[in-house]
Amino acid sequence: MSEFDNVTAPPPPPAHTDPVPSDQRTMALAAHLLGIFTWFIGPLIIWLVNKDDSSKAFVNDQAKEALNFQITITIAMLICFVLMIVIIGGLLAPLVGILNLVFCIIAAVKANNGEAYRYPFALRLVK
Repeated sequence: MSEFDNVTAPPPPPAHTDPVPSDQRTMALAAHLLGIFTWFIGPLIIWLVNKDDSSKAFVNDQAKEALNFQITITIAMLICFVLMIVIIGGLLAPLVGILNLVFCIIAAVKANNGEAYRYPFALRLVK
């Protein structure tokens, strides 16, 4: 008798019973991608349109997340513009822009797959 005879098989993974509808995934994708081009205006509009509809909880959540991240990016860019007086802002502004692009694309891909994405560093101002 080996030591593995008494070990039971792990339970099966839970079935994904509530998939996110395709239209909600598309709106969440748009909320994240619009942040690249419109900063906080695009996610703000998507959130304001969908915030009162309880059937669109995924869109509401992801639009708020995108809005919070774009507000954080806006604050970071304002700090960079102030720091341009000491030249370091000119070096940090492109870095902030690249981070915005990369994280928005990652979030858009995750949202399109139906996964709720949380940005690694975002001020949670809109709740």
